[in-house]
Amino acid sequence: MTRSENYILDFTHIYMNKNIEKESNLLHIDCSDISGSDLYCTKEAEKKIKQRIDEHGIHGIHFIDSGNYHYITKFMTDKIQKKFSLVLYDHHTDMQESMIEGMTSCGDWAGQVLEQNENLVQLILVGAKEKDIKQLHLKNQEKLVIFSAEELRSGKGEEKLNKIITDIPFYISIDKDVLDEHYIETNWNQGHMSLRMLKDLLKFFLKDKKIIGVDLCGECPKGLPFPEYVEIEEKNESTNLELYEYIEKF
Repeated sequence: MTRSENYILDFTHIYMNKNIEKESNLLHIDCSDISGSDLYCTKEAEKKIKQRIDEHGIHGIHFIDSGNYHYITKFMTDKIQKKFSLVLYDHHTDMQESMIEGMTSCGDWAGQVLEQNENLVQLILVGAKEKDIKQLHLKNQEKLVIFSAEELRSGKGEEKLNKIITDIPFYISIDKDVLDEHYIETNWNQGHMSLRMLKDLLKFFLKDKKIIGVDLCGECPKGLPFPEYVEIEEKNESTNLELYEYIEKF
């Protein structure tokens, strides 16, 4: 993997005093001062976020807080100046119709990448529900390669691997809501994928493939009662570290 810096974009202070930062030497970038960034991103917030990304680059491994900030993947991929494919692990498609014109949100960012990014060769979506996939009506859908949650659970879809163009670099984005609650708890409804399956699916792209960068979102919800929060955070942190160490070794 070509690297610049591995870092955390911290909007909610969910990572403060956590071992993921201490044990892995991740650079901590405080973004909690950026208003207009939760769920929907204003143009002013977008400008500030992109400035902070510019200081450190898009290569490496990046934690980008809860799924409310998954649109940051669009900002990362906007900076790729060559042909690439986006690999998106997500329980949701993130390709809904835009609710607020002129703003990017956690629910529509991937659709914007598909329709607007001229360097995108393929968008490989892994883990979304079939009923959500059937609702997609976007430009450039011929660029989509989709492995639904139902296909993965039944062991089907392997023949689609031949559709993936492998001689170009990949940017990988992981929303941990694709995982079962046994491994992590997020602020969105979740799938039922095991951590082992996610690692096996990642290996196809990480091994012998050129990776531009990787980001991970899907931290736990804010405002939980303290005992419940501590229990969830211990579980989430363990999964974060395991994924970080697995990806970093390639």
